[in-house]
Amino acid sequence: MKILLLGEYSNVHATLAKGLRQLGHEVTVVSNGDFWKNYPRDIDVSRPNGRLGGLRLQLKVLRLLPRFRGYDVVQLINPMFLELRAERLFGIYRYLRKHNKLMVLCAMGMDYYWVSECTYRKPLRYSDFNIGDQVRTDEPAIREQRDWLGTAKEKLNKMIAHDCNAIVAGLYEDYVCYEPHFPRKTSFIPLPIVPAAPSPSAAPSAPIKLFIGISRGRSQYKGTDIMLQAAQDVIAKYPGRAQLLKAEGVPFAEYQQMMNGSDAILDQLYSYTPSMNPLLAMSKGIVCIGGGEPENYDILGETELRPIINVQPTYESVFHELEQLVLHPERLPELKRQSIAYVSRHHDYLKVARQYEKVYQALRAQRDHQRQA
Repeated sequence: MKILLLGEYSNVHATLAKGLRQLGHEVTVVSNGDFWKNYPRDIDVSRPNGRLGGLRLQLKVLRLLPRFRGYDVVQLINPMFLELRAERLFGIYRYLRKHNKLMVLCAMGMDYYWVSECTYRKPLRYSDFNIGDQVRTDEPAIREQRDWLGTAKEKLNKMIAHDCNAIVAGLYEDYVCYEPHFPRKTSFIPLPIVPAAPSPSAAPSAPIKLFIGISRGRSQYKGTDIMLQAAQDVIAKYPGRAQLLKAEGVPFAEYQQMMNGSDAILDQLYSYTPSMNPLLAMSKGIVCIGGGEPENYDILGETELRPIINVQPTYESVFHELEQLVLHPERLPELKRQSIAYVSRHHDYLKVARQYEKVYQALRAQRDHQRQA
């Protein structure tokens, strides 16, 4: 098949493309590299700097559109699949829909259904927008609500979700926000990872090496500020038994290099599940301290492995789990072994690409059947 992957989120499309190409498909990745992270792509659509950046990008996209015709599948990483105003994307989406066979929307990253569901229906015990029945009132959460609720972004997201042929969620959290609205077209497929795992060490080293990545302007929103404080306090309480390395706003290649050699990564306090960066770390035998709720294992059908040190969205929970790890470093070898096995079992990029391929093939068969009817 000829497949166009449009937009990027934490290296999902660039990694998926590798798997689909190995399966024999012709794949083109078009993205901005997910901003400063600078993930690989075939065609760059980064927004130029300056006051006229949006206009210059729009003109570039209009020149590129004829090249985005004739694909069997066009997959959008998000309703905001280009760095343009939502109002500009309606026409671009309709062009893509008209000149290609199948449209797939990924439920990944920030969008209307994620914001709305977590703000109002609250299907999760905690999220980026709620803790229990209480809606979060920190400024980043409020900013996202203003951005997505009652705006052109909401209309765009709804239009694409209703019009597209399929919706693919990469996390449990995204699945439960879309599936009630689109039960017939929503699928869950795990995130793709190219394994890069060394063999876990036979014995824990001292001090324990902790790693944390800090996204620009999103520390409070993702709970990184709380995790960072807890890690610093544990290190102060147990001098010489743990150390912390921070990566802040660095490109992906540099981020990977900084991560290497760590024992554990702290990531996303309000998540039920590990995302791309902690999964990559786990493939290297680095233990994830973050989202490992039972629902994460259930949706994968995982009944044996429990490699993730799950934390609740509080300072006290993070401090306690870190303290226990520092006091009992003998746990690390088994957790590292399970981390590698977990990613290999559920997130290997070729296994994931086959799951996407299955969705595409089913859509194509359905389309052909409808044409013949």
